[in-house]
Parts: sequence; C-alpha cells; structure tokens
Amino acid sequence: MTRRRSAILVLEDGRTFPGEAYGSVGETFGEAVFNTGMTGYQETLTDPSYHRQVVVQTAPHIGNTGVNGEDDESGRIWVAGYVVRDPARIGSNWRATGSLEDRLATEGVVGISGVDTRALTRHLRERGAMRVGISSVEKDPQSLLARVRQSPQMVGADLSAEVTTAQPYVVEALGEHRFTVAALDLGIKRNVPRRLAARGVTTHVLPASSSIEDLLATGADAIFLSPGPGDPATADGPVALAREALRREVPLFGICFGSQILGRALGFGTYKLGYGHRGINQPVLDRATGKVEVTSHNHGFAVRVPGAGQGAVVPDQVIDTDFGGVRVSHVCLNDNVVEGLRAVDVPAFTVQYHPEAAAGPHDADYLFDRFAELIEGRQPGEGRIHSEGRSNA
Repeated sequence: MTRRRSAILVLEDGRTFPGEAYGSVGETFGEAVFNTGMTGYQETLTDPSYHRQVVVQTAPHIGNTGVNGEDDESGRIWVAGYVVRDPARIGSNWRATGSLEDRLATEGVVGISGVDTRALTRHLRERGAMRVGISSVEKDPQSLLARVRQSPQMVGADLSAEVTTAQPYVVEALGEHRFTVAALDLGIKRNVPRRLAARGVTTHVLPASSSIEDLLATGADAIFLSPGPGDPATADGPVALAREALRREVPLFGICFGSQILGRALGFGTYKLGYGHRGINQPVLDRATGKVEVTSHNHGFAVRVPGAGQGAVVPDQVIDTDFGGVRVSHVCLNDNVVEGLRAVDVPAFTVQYHPEAAAGPHDADYLFDRFAELIEGRQPGEGRIHSEGRSNA
C-alpha cells in the first residue's frame, strides 16, 4: 500500500495535530468547528453555511457511502478544509457515483486524516472555535501558525455575497400551486425550496443584494430569509430589508442566519457562541406545543434577548419591540440558547436550526406547514401584497 503524504493541523493557540493528506494536497485556513452528525457528510460539505470553516467530523468513520449526484445542498463543496479520523478505503452504496476523497481532490478541498478528532473536539469545546491551518506542503508548525494568525476571523465576516446566487431562479410548486414565496439567498440550501414545493409553494430565489421591491415584484405572498455563513452583525442590508417587510406586514420566515437577521430587525443583538451548534442531534423545546424536537444545527452566532444571560433560562414572556410583541418560541435544551422567535402583532417567525434538514432528522419539518398557515392566515379580501404595503381592496 502506498504511504500517504504527511500533513499537519495547527490551531490558532499553537496546538498541533499530525496526520496524513486527505483530498487535495496543499494548504488551507479557516475557522475550526466540529460537527457531531453520524451521517450526512455530503450535505455538510455542500452547505454554504460552512464557507470559510474547517469542519472536524466527530464520527470516526467518514466516506463509507461515497458520494452521489443527488444529495448536494448546493452546486459545490463550501468547506475551507476537512478533518477526519478514519477515512473509508472503499465507498459502498448503491447510489454512490464516486469516492469522497476523489470529490474533495477534484474540488481542491485540502483535508487531513488520521487525526485524533476526539482530542481536537475536546480542545475546541474547552477553548472555543478558533482559526486553524491545514497543510500537506509545510513541515514546520511554527511557520504555519504564523499564517494561521494572519488569516481572517469569523467575527466581522460579511460572507453572503460570496455564496449567494448570481441570478434569480424559480423552483415550481409540486401539484396545485398555493402560494408564491420570495427567498433572499444568503446561502440557501436546495432542500428549502423542495420542502416548500411539497406544500404547493413556488419559490423565487433572489440574490442577497436584492431590494424588497425586487422580492415583491415576483408577486410574492411572503418572504423567506435563508441560512448562510458569516457574522449577522455585518448584514445591515438584509436587516433593513427585513425591517421594511415587517413594517409592511409581509409574512416572514427566517432560518438560522435568516433568524439572526430577523432578530436584528426586531431590535435584538447577536453574539458569537463559544463553539457553536453543529450536528443533527440537538434537543430543542417548542414552547408552543411543549414538545422536544431532535434537530439539525449549523450556527456559530445566536440572538440575544433581554433577560437572557449566558446559560440562563430564557424568559417566557412577551418582549416589546418596534413591531409589537415578540416571544422566544424555541430554546436549546443543552445551553438555553434562543432557537426561535415569534412575533405577536406582525406575521413573522424564525428558527435558528434547520427544519429542511437533509439527511435528517425531520422532527421540525412541520415548521414549513406553519409558514404556509401564516401566509394563509391573511384575512379574505386583503388581496396581494403590493410594493406600498398591504392592499385593502
């Protein structure tokens, strides 16, 4: 067996992990984060929300089902780098059309294997997400460390323009058309318009730089704010758009980054989590039903509401904003982070996790039904929403 090329991983604080090159040979930098999902590595790799992040897979065996042409969540791999412990030598699945390592190499994704990912994950849990470099061409850890510390941080990163669609496109409703939704693409995943299409919704996906007039010109009955990468504190344009939509009482639904955008539009702040939530096993309480859902997460920032401190229980009360009352609708049971907001006086709600999750779980898929119900809840005779606000015709 041919010996693999050696590689090193160096964290911002100097901790170094040796390993072997996996995927493309070269050098890469990004924010080191870990994902606890046991499945769905292809969906993780192609999720635009991982742009400029080096993903550490906590599951020890990766690549065993290969890759295929159907499970991508976008048109390319977005991760800045990939860290695994035990790469599969052979991908074995009837749907596979190639191997994971070949796909990584083809798309120029620098990875490292043979790493003690348990020790690396524990380090990130204790010290927090931080910058990292992976190299299969540099042998000196100190030299690589110097370049890691010169690389950009995630705080203050405005990345939506780097992942959004260049041109608008449409995903048609399946079966009978019920509603039209305009989606602001801040890093949307393909499964979002699929889940809407299954409910009779035609989705117009528009670039992140679009104005509210652009969105409403599609004939939209509602607006969707997509997931995406970066620091929500930098997204002033989308926040201004969301505030205008709230003013006009256009039905709004935001997921993950879109939830943080809507949170800012309502007047709340955002902050960076220590090491974020990434995986498909996160327990969330839906306060409306009292049910606990197992959910998929991928976020490093969160919304801060009044009365909620670090680890403190989020108050279950109406919070006054410029657009009326707002409740915290969903809470993470691991750390009490705000996971959803529901406006009381305007038609808007958010969740910070992923009801569109592929490869699962699907506990939160009902939230797309709630979105359809929110749109349907407009009073008969209101007519379509126009650029100057609601029509009373």
